[in-house]
Amino acid sequence: MVGLKPPEVPPTAAVKFVSAGMAGCIADLCTFPLDTAKVRLQIQGEVRIPRTVSSVEYRGVFGTLSTMVRTEGARSLYNGLAAGLQRQMSFASIRIGLYDSVKQLYSPKGAENTGMATRLLAGCTTGAVAVACAQPTDVVKVRFQASRVLSDSVRRYSGTVDAYRTIAREEGIRGLWRGTMPNIARNAIINCGELVTYDLLKDALLRTHLMEDNVPCHFVAAFGAGFCATVVASPVDVVKTRYMNASPGRYRSALSCLLALLMQDGPAGLYKGFVPSFLRLGSWNVVMFVSYEQLQRALMLARPALSR
Repeated sequence: MVGLKPPEVPPTAAVKFVSAGMAGCIADLCTFPLDTAKVRLQIQGEVRIPRTVSSVEYRGVFGTLSTMVRTEGARSLYNGLAAGLQRQMSFASIRIGLYDSVKQLYSPKGAENTGMATRLLAGCTTGAVAVACAQPTDVVKVRFQASRVLSDSVRRYSGTVDAYRTIAREEGIRGLWRGTMPNIARNAIINCGELVTYDLLKDALLRTHLMEDNVPCHFVAAFGAGFCATVVASPVDVVKTRYMNASPGRYRSALSCLLALLMQDGPAGLYKGFVPSFLRLGSWNVVMFVSYEQLQRALMLARPALSR
């Protein structure tokens, strides 16, 4: 057995909630530079219109990372990390930690197996609720990650708290929830491509006895989930990133942002930053799900000692 053994008593909803938030933070700490590179590539070409070859600053994942380190310093790779961790503590806790509870809620009484429709509905539900709660942190995270593109000399915000205040003051409270609808669409898709895929792959591996319920099994299921999620969610992710990063009045709606993107870059623009998206989402899923499974087991083992 690789890793901690499954507990005899299933993890409680509270244990899953806390474990998901902690696992999300661990995954963000490990993969945040890739997420920053993804954001820079997705919004590249948006500021300078019409775009020319000389205006394309970033080329590829590792080219983007090296350019950022060379021109802005290594710390720029973690711009917006504080907001990112705040986001995961609320976002991952809800959409991942409550997934099993919502899935059970939607399952018919007495059902032995959970159907695909129930899994998809549970994934969409927890994803939508998580976005509604954590959207302001996502807006601030994206603004910080894109700050170098927006200004070459003046920092847009002095810190995370200042970003929340400035956005609320200049754009209104609604500004903190900018891009909520495309983000709900994105996370509904990601949850279905990520959580449901992980759920199905893990069940299939265990049911067919190809693997045991341990770290290698969680790794394989998480890698497959990350790839599926990236393929189906990249177009919505690009639109969400551009819309959330835009100055007030630039786009009338998420639809107008989509149309502007298609007119400027064509359909290929919907998959801008696909490689860093996959590198980030694939590695994020592996780190998160492996950590999530192990944290649940560790917390369940620690419960008797804590209750004394």
